[in-house]
Amino acid sequence: MSTVEQILDVRKVGGVIGAEVTGVRLSGDLDAVVVAAVRAAVLEHRVVFVRGQEHLDDDTQAAFARRLGELTTAHPTVEGYGRNVLAVDSQTGNRANSWHSDVTFVDRPPAFSLLRAIVLPPYGGDTSWANTVTAYQGLAAPLRALAEQLWAEHTNDYDYATSHAVAELTEEQAAYREVFTSTTYRTEHPAVQVHPETGEKALLLGQFAQRFVGVNGADSKYLLALFQEHVTRLENTVRWQWQPGDIAIWDNRSTQHYAVADYGDLPRRLHRVTVAGDVPVSVDGRRSVARQGDAGEYSAARS
Repeated sequence: MSTVEQILDVRKVGGVIGAEVTGVRLSGDLDAVVVAAVRAAVLEHRVVFVRGQEHLDDDTQAAFARRLGELTTAHPTVEGYGRNVLAVDSQTGNRANSWHSDVTFVDRPPAFSLLRAIVLPPYGGDTSWANTVTAYQGLAAPLRALAEQLWAEHTNDYDYATSHAVAELTEEQAAYREVFTSTTYRTEHPAVQVHPETGEKALLLGQFAQRFVGVNGADSKYLLALFQEHVTRLENTVRWQWQPGDIAIWDNRSTQHYAVADYGDLPRRLHRVTVAGDVPVSVDGRRSVARQGDAGEYSAARS
């Protein structure tokens, strides 16, 4: 039995990603040993789910998140609830129904994300996560070698309709996109990053990755699709059916996620808090480079 299992009740819910943690009441004053065990569970399982956390509000969610590290602001461009809380709200056009890691268009993407269910539709609205470490490991050796050489440009200014598989944007989606792109960010990240805590190699792609540096548009599109297909294979994913009081905590450096928009016009709102991360580092030691936009106010430099 691992040290984590001696402290927490942990049950895997997917073959290579996802676990449910029970017997813990999250708070800002949680014992340090328990906080360390939660962090270790997230690193091991990539995403953990904790039910029965109805006692949490925005302040207590943020207070617990601070036990994992310094917080970012809510978002680089979208106004939050207070300084640190972002509402993922379908009624405002914020439907994250495309595979992505959070905020990779800046040079310091979050280390951890914590998402708490507030309003849920009576059906649908699940979220899926994918393991970007096992996706890298599952590549054939020549493809791993290729991926390790590639750098991708990530930006928040992309074709929203195409990425979200809609014929045209609704009025709410168009308004949200205008805010989302009010400041344009472009950052070059390695396609394979080395995890700063575990040393594992993971693919760093998702919807914000729009092209590979030095590769033409057609080839970039093909290669992005090729690597993304490995990330999102069903065997590499877990799907969570939300219940009131649920909170999901995931390692943004080793996962992508997708909120399934299968609930029509029904309201769905969850609140997200993110923990600041490091500048990603490639397998040969080079660091990501911001080409446009200064994200210093969103996430303070850590390395």
